[in-house]
Amino acid sequence: MPQNEYPLPGFHFLVEFGISQGQNTYDNYFQSVSGLTVEINTESIKEGGENRFEHQIPVRTKYGTLVLKRGVLKETDIIKWCRKAIEDYVFEPTTVTIKLLGSEHKSLITWNLTHVWPKKWDIADLDASKNEILVETLELNYNFFTVNYES
Repeated sequence: MPQNEYPLPGFHFLVEFGISQGQNTYDNYFQSVSGLTVEINTESIKEGGENRFEHQIPVRTKYGTLVLKRGVLKETDIIKWCRKAIEDYVFEPTTVTIKLLGSEHKSLITWNLTHVWPKKWDIADLDASKNEILVETLELNYNFFTVNYES
């Protein structure tokens, strides 16, 4: 059955950062990705003599905040990049590529995000009464993304 005849699963994916040196392959694995959203902002135009409605004119697009979650890893390239922005206020925008992978680990859809920089770094609560992995959440700002559908 061809790939386009059934909905694609959303659980097999890879996130690649332009700043990652590739030394720690686990640095690219996340448990969840959200924020691949785009919205068209509009401006309202009132027409003289027309009181029943206002015209809505598209003016620009607005992209969401990329949210990545994963178990905490020690001192990775991505965390060094985030800490440099948070602690030293030195921002080095990079690219981020998100690949939805098929059963043979080949890319089915690729989202390429540009001018990405860290906005927030959140560490989950430490709780001795729970037996859970410590999770970190990265919120990243980006200018826009493009989508490529692989054949």
